[in-house]
Amino acid sequence: MPDSAMIFAAGFGTRMGALTKDQPKPMVQVANRPLIDYALDLTADAGVTRTVVNLHYLPDQIEQHLTGRPNVATIAEPVILETGGGLKNALPLLGKEPVFTLNSDAVWTGSNPLTALNAAWDADRMDALLMLIPIDFAQEHTGPGDFSMNNAGRLARRGGASTAPYVYSGVQIIKTTGLAAIDQDVFSLNLLWTEMLAAKRVFGIIHDGGWVDVGRPEGIEVAQEELRLHV
Repeated sequence: MPDSAMIFAAGFGTRMGALTKDQPKPMVQVANRPLIDYALDLTADAGVTRTVVNLHYLPDQIEQHLTGRPNVATIAEPVILETGGGLKNALPLLGKEPVFTLNSDAVWTGSNPLTALNAAWDADRMDALLMLIPIDFAQEHTGPGDFSMNNAGRLARRGGASTAPYVYSGVQIIKTTGLAAIDQDVFSLNLLWTEMLAAKRVFGIIHDGGWVDVGRPEGIEVAQEELRLHV
């Protein structure tokens, strides 16, 4: 099992509008708790021994909120490095083994997605294992689907203007060794996925419960209702 996790928490949260004028998005309240606590619940419940949270916008608020939490470290970014650059920048704290990565703006019900990913992880044939949501059940997700999946669980990106049946949930296990070959500081994890997809080593599994994208204010009430119904 990966013993490290990266929580992405550095963004400006502009889609939240006025809610992020004076606070970072991970501190927006859902059911009287900051969003980031839901991600931290997943890592703690899965037994992750080392969680790294990247910071940029109004970092002091998140840093203060995390003070005293065991096994949680923060790393400040002078500029937004995006997901790939943020993960690469955090490697000295995360180590060289495969890691979990999580977005900090989703609420989950059902099984812990980290535990489910770990149970399906096969390092011999996988470079990345993504948790997927069927597009019809991706609550508050506004874009098209991201991936299709064959019977073996191997993923392919949607093509052109077409859609795909599954949305990437923001949670995965990924090998980080390929980051060294990317000669950029600011980049998306899509660059690393492109290499892994070409090698046919990106796989997925489907979450067995609920998932809400809380990237916009409209997602807050939907997430609270999901929690009321299932927690």
